[in-house]
Amino acid sequence: MRSVTTQDHAFEVAVARIRLVKARPEFDLDEAPAPSRLAPFTLAITADSSGVDDIASGRFVLLHDPDGVDEWEGTFRAVVFVRAALEADLIDDPLLHEVAWSWLTESLEASGCQCLQLGGTITRNAGRSFGTMNERPTDGYLEIRASWTPTSNTDDVSEQMDRHARAWLRLLDHAAGLQPMPDDVSNVLHSRTRAQR
Repeated sequence: MRSVTTQDHAFEVAVARIRLVKARPEFDLDEAPAPSRLAPFTLAITADSSGVDDIASGRFVLLHDPDGVDEWEGTFRAVVFVRAALEADLIDDPLLHEVAWSWLTESLEASGCQCLQLGGTITRNAGRSFGTMNERPTDGYLEIRASWTPTSNTDDVSEQMDRHARAWLRLLDHAAGLQPMPDDVSNVLHSRTRAQR
């Protein structure tokens, strides 16, 4: 068992900050099992559409290694995933990949995030029907996978981890085609999750 260190305390602070982040009413947030093999300390938050329509879903994973990881250039790593249905006019848009990546960079900037080693992939999947199903509309979805190392010039980076979770939620809003809303709209985690802790 690992001994408690200041870095372990930093992870606890980071988790506490993330749990304070508020989601908009269209999404339910829950904690989920995190990938334990990627780092000694991990947290995973999932987002799913709260209504009947599955407009978008996502996952935010925070990794922490007190010893640091050379590839990260730090001790924390944020890993995000977003999946959203594509509107018909965007399915064949040649600039979709670039636009979706700009959603991520704009979300990080709007949330006041500083980071290193930002990278990711944008995937578009679309299906067309033929024959007797020819009249069905073309459908598709967009997937955004990205990761970055949270940094800070002044305060302890763990104290600012809520900004990185907010950036993920802003990215989810963009992908779902939702208008921006204030950060204090709804509760952070689904009530049953809070009750379990």
